[in-house]
Amino acid sequence: MSGEPDALAVVNQLRDLAADPLNRRAIVEDHGCLPGLILFLDHPNPQVVYSALLAVRYLAECRANREKLKGELGMMLSLQNVMQKGTSPGETKLLASEIYEILQNASNAETEQAEAAASCRRKAQFFLGSTNKRAKTVVLQIDGLDDSSRRSLCEEALLKIRGVISFTFQMAVKRCVVRIRSDLKAEALGSAIASTNVMKAQQVVKGEDGSEVVIPFQEDSSMVVEQNMDLPDYLPEDESPAQEQHKAVSRLGSMQDGVGWLSTAANFLTRSFYW
Repeated sequence: MSGEPDALAVVNQLRDLAADPLNRRAIVEDHGCLPGLILFLDHPNPQVVYSALLAVRYLAECRANREKLKGELGMMLSLQNVMQKGTSPGETKLLASEIYEILQNASNAETEQAEAAASCRRKAQFFLGSTNKRAKTVVLQIDGLDDSSRRSLCEEALLKIRGVISFTFQMAVKRCVVRIRSDLKAEALGSAIASTNVMKAQQVVKGEDGSEVVIPFQEDSSMVVEQNMDLPDYLPEDESPAQEQHKAVSRLGSMQDGVGWLSTAANFLTRSFYW
């Protein structure tokens, strides 16, 4: 057997750790994780590349990390390679382009540094305020998003939609924050969730007074959702970290589990410089 399953497991573990804002600084400051993520961006398996991009996108959500990410040897070049590679799926290229633009615009301005601490600890918003005008963010309130098996169903439904770039779950409040192409209608997401037959989604938007408003999607059986045929399956069920998410992501307020795993990941990356 090759080391492929191990590489896939490691990059997805890193992705899940990076989803927690409290882990992002530790990952960036670790000596092995960033070089490893850059190697994953050049991996022949498209699943590994896409998962590595998601991890980098999470890390870039913390403003204080952006200069280090940009300056890490090979990061910008690897992102360019993903964007220019003819075999890269469309959503993979778009996500790489979004990250490249964010890092390219990274600045040491005092106004941005003043926001760094708050940015690292924002848990309610992932992928919001992007400078990429080709993408937009949709927040879904999902009735029935009760456990990891339902989350897996939701992942499968969203990954079938052409135009979905990335998504992250907030299981405690039964929400999913989805990054999509600007030309994709939010109703397509609602239809995909409804197709599971066990969950129903509503869109969360900001009202004029700044408060949240939950809007149900109109049922439209005539809507045709373009299927995503380029991107491979996100993960086989038996390898998906979503099945044991409570083990993959460190608990809020405690970095011990996450930092301990980072050491394991760094050792793996050191041993596996070439797959």
